[in-house]
Amino acid sequence: MRFLAYVLASLIAGMAVGHFYAPDFGNLYEVMLYLLILIIGIDLGGSFRLGEIKKLGKLAVKLPLGTLIGSLIGGLVASLLLGIELKWGLAVSAGCGWYSLTGPLIGQYSAVYGTLGFLANLMREILTVLFYPLAIKRLPKELAVSMGGATTMDTTLPLLTKFGGSEVALIAFVHGFVLTALVPFVVPFILQL
Repeated sequence: MRFLAYVLASLIAGMAVGHFYAPDFGNLYEVMLYLLILIIGIDLGGSFRLGEIKKLGKLAVKLPLGTLIGSLIGGLVASLLLGIELKWGLAVSAGCGWYSLTGPLIGQYSAVYGTLGFLANLMREILTVLFYPLAIKRLPKELAVSMGGATTMDTTLPLLTKFGGSEVALIAFVHGFVLTALVPFVVPFILQL
């Protein structure tokens, strides 16, 4: 619970600083993301052997596909509940947490739904950070990885590893990698329907 308090305090402090002072970071966020992925890669390389990758087997394919299908079902339900066109609900949910891609892709067709795509997928990442530590108390930690969607190979990977253990790191990385490969094709496909 202390971790959750730190995350919330950091988020609120960041919002307050951003409200009163908006520094120009340029592309520093990209550099930090690449550094994060490098550190994760070093940790994965030191922790896992080729035999462990083979052990993942079908789970490495089933989990990301299940996440994508579950996300699309969520988009379908949200479309029906909110009364929006099915295409938009599915496109937003097909982003699987990749807000920096989903928002601009959808924004080419509609500024309103592009903004919704950005915010909904950003919220997925934030909710993963907040609730993964709680979810693994009730769900198998490998399956709870699906909460993070495409972010499980980069921004949420340290959190998943911290709370799920090093055995979750590899499945989370593969899960995020597969979804990151699928999302750029699935979202435009849905928008063309």
